Amino acid sequence: MGAMENLRIDHATADGTFSLDGETFDVENNIWVLGDDEECLVVDAPHDLDALAAVVAGRRVVAIACTHAHDDHVALAPAAAERFDAPTMLHHADLEVWGLTHPAKDPDRMLHDGQLIDVAGTEVEVVHTPGHSPGSVCFRVADLGVVLTGDTLFAGGPGATGRSFSDFPTIVESIRERLLTLPADTRALPGHGATTTIGDEAPHVQEWIDRGH
Repeated sequence: MGAMENLRIDHATADGTFSLDGETFDVENNIWVLGDDEECLVVDAPHDLDALAAVVAGRRVVAIACTHAHDDHVALAPAAAERFDAPTMLHHADLEVWGLTHPAKDPDRMLHDGQLIDVAGTEVEVVHTPGHSPGSVCFRVADLGVVLTGDTLFAGGPGATGRSFSDFPTIVESIRERLLTLPADTRALPGHGATTTIGDEAPHVQEWIDRGH
């Protein structure tokens, strides 16, 4: 296994709120940190910086990579960047959404589809999956057989598309074309709730379409 023998994804949760279109909701977000004993990649920065720091556990942070720019995922991203001395990263199509939370502070770097982020001896592939928001992305870690799906795909179906900047046909197309084409045993680690697998979700696409958003 060599350099990747300690490669892993650490997990915690954090409670807070999500606000958009003049409404606010209580939410619990997953905290996902990919790495080894020396360095890591933080995926999103939800609600509780101390909880995030506990998962980082003193490792060097390569970046805070955001799956999308809703405030429950990015409100603490600039503070996390300062605390961990690491850049924030976001897909450019979500800059308008980011600006709702951070109007005076842009992300440090832009993500693009197909980009590879090097961390802990592995490569994390950026997969653009618009629909929940225009710049939603997933992060595929082929060496671990996982994809971090943000709010694009949950156990039981797609992310919500009933609010500004979202579109149900687009998210279904993203899931069908970009996620369900992955190996069936790929574990999907979402921004909220329980993990699932691509194989578990694939048979239900028509049900999602019939049900709509």
